[in-house]
Amino acid sequence: MKRKHLPIYGVGPLCVAVMLVFFLAFALLERSGCLDGGKMRLLHIPFRGIGCLLIVLGIWIWIQAVAVAKISRAVLENHLVTEGIYAWVRNPIYSAIAIALTGAAMLSATLWSLLLPCIFWADITIFMKSSEEKWLARCYGQEFSDYCRRVNRCIPWFPKQ
Repeated sequence: MKRKHLPIYGVGPLCVAVMLVFFLAFALLERSGCLDGGKMRLLHIPFRGIGCLLIVLGIWIWIQAVAVAKISRAVLENHLVTEGIYAWVRNPIYSAIAIALTGAAMLSATLWSLLLPCIFWADITIFMKSSEEKWLARCYGQEFSDYCRRVNRCIPWFPKQ
């Protein structure tokens, strides 16, 4: 039987699991002292402040994507959501998790934490390009192509007109 809509979870759990594995590896290495060479002792307050802001931002984006946009309902109704937080980023749920985990890593005040967003970006890009985006392009055609031209995949940004 052919699906008429994306699965509610899709590749999401696997994408998030990869981010969690990298975050936990970072946390374990940091805790063991292996990353002490990148400690930013003079900048620990800004790092921690930015880390806290990123955690709050990630939580806010996640709430906007899941609760406000009601993405589960939209998926079940086969509706392409392009407004609200989805006008700022195409994959806000994954982006929110990546942003919050980056914030949590920045609380360690080490330069090594700045590698995680690059890994998270690659993770989201690989998973989305090879799965959901292909399905959405087949399902919504030009509407999805236009949406992709206006809105970033992973990094929330002002929509292009």
